Amino acid sequence: MIINHPLLGPRDAQEFTYLGDASLIDRPDWQAEDADRKFYEYAYLRDNPAGLHRELWFHEQGDRSWLVVTRNTVTHEITQVELARDVARARGRSA
Repeated sequence: MIINHPLLGPRDAQEFTYLGDASLIDRPDWQAEDADRKFYEYAYLRDNPAGLHRELWFHEQGDRSWLVVTRNTVTHEITQVELARDVARARGRSA
């Protein structure tokens, strides 16, 4: 599988480490009243969709950047690759 890195161009997926669902960017507020429940859900509950899914990938054998990859989990077709820092900033979070 080839991941088209936004800065470095096409790279083999073996250069990357898969972390999981891109929703991990949205860490719960530790000061919220229901923080214990939200952190439980954040840490342990994951979707396992068939079809388009946004995932976090770490470029371990390259520039060590984090990417948000939109990939079809059935066909493995990658439709979008973004720097995770840009996704986090667009959501109003620091990366």
